[in-house]
Amino acid sequence: MNATTTPLAKPIKTAPVPAAKKAAPPAHNAAPLTRRCASKEAKRRAAAILEVLAGIRTPPDAAEVLGVTVPRYYVLEQRGLDALVAACEPRTQGPGPSPERELAQLRKELARSQRDCARQQALVRLAQRTVGLAAPPTDSAKAAGKNGKRKPRRPVVRALKVAARLQLDDTRQDVDLTPTANGESTAEGASTAVTI
Repeated sequence: MNATTTPLAKPIKTAPVPAAKKAAPPAHNAAPLTRRCASKEAKRRAAAILEVLAGIRTPPDAAEVLGVTVPRYYVLEQRGLDALVAACEPRTQGPGPSPERELAQLRKELARSQRDCARQQALVRLAQRTVGLAAPPTDSAKAAGKNGKRKPRRPVVRALKVAARLQLDDTRQDVDLTPTANGESTAEGASTAVTI
């Protein structure tokens, strides 16, 4: 083939598929054929890329046929090669990962860990009783203190600051409204009328 004759202009003819093969179900891990549902433009691009890779065309010729620039052709070629490599990855057998299955597995592991923890705690208590050791105090017993009463809660520093500010505001209001000699209250700093 030379560069003037192109298989892009001719439609691709395929041999008719026998009826027995049409009815056969696809293999379990086989990908569905997307060649038939691909657009004309995608088929043209794929054919041009394959021709360049086969040495029939040069990249500038393929870019001209596709109506794109040469850098854009190289981008299309790279995307096509990436898709080819990704399609060649081995497929896993069986169903893929699922969040529901992972959640169920984590719940089973949690239940098993809780059972193991309860069993270990029972064994520790039994060993302590056998040896005659007292059980270690729990968190609530530690908080209770020596005399059985809870320790008073420490005041929060921020709360003390707010309380001090409120008290300061109250004293300012008391100072601002001082009674005058005739019994009326005025704001601090305001001039008061002198009565004779």
